[in-house]
Amino acid sequence: MKKIAVAIDGPAAAGKSTVAKKVADILKITYIDTGAMYRAFTWYAIKKGVNCQDEEACNKLIPEVNIELKPGHIVLCNGEDVSSDIRQPWVSSQVSYIASYKQIRLFLVEQQRKMAEKDSVVMDGRDIGTYVLPNAEVKIYQIASVETRAVRRYEENLSKGIPCTLEEIENDVRRRDYIDSHRDFAPLKPAADSVLLDTSYLSIDESVEKVLEIINKKIGEETDA
Repeated sequence: MKKIAVAIDGPAAAGKSTVAKKVADILKITYIDTGAMYRAFTWYAIKKGVNCQDEEACNKLIPEVNIELKPGHIVLCNGEDVSSDIRQPWVSSQVSYIASYKQIRLFLVEQQRKMAEKDSVVMDGRDIGTYVLPNAEVKIYQIASVETRAVRRYEENLSKGIPCTLEEIENDVRRRDYIDSHRDFAPLKPAADSVLLDTSYLSIDESVEKVLEIINKKIGEETDA
């Protein structure tokens, strides 16, 4: 397969990362979890005792933060493995604030673009097709109902031993949707040339199959699922 970039955007808990990881594995190309990068920055801000709703204070942390994505979906922040911690509710509840700050987005987007320059990638997030990789060969906007997304995140948290209630998760999903879609810089929205994929009634494997079909159609080559 020729060098390609696949951009998968969509709201919180739409299953983008799960699908993107599997697609990248099948196609044997690099997966870049942009959300993990924002979560790692959020984790660092919280650990430093900085209010994540204070944009100026958070921006001052930029020179202190070094985020690396390693094979096996390992996320390092300043050399520390934060792969588990960044999925905790205390990070999830604050990450949309961090992701809304222009200077932090510019800082992380530069790193994301450099990764995509080197290799074929599957990259998921909120603004990949509209801002990070506007020239991506394949753009997908993956959605699901709020109720479906809340149940998925709730079940995911329980499987990881993370205490929560379905009501809390649903409220958090709605709040994150609002923040992500109303931020001034690079808000969540589908790219004009993206393909809409509603996974509300699809299993993970069915969603992966749909994404592979879209990629095949876009690039005119066969991929083996």
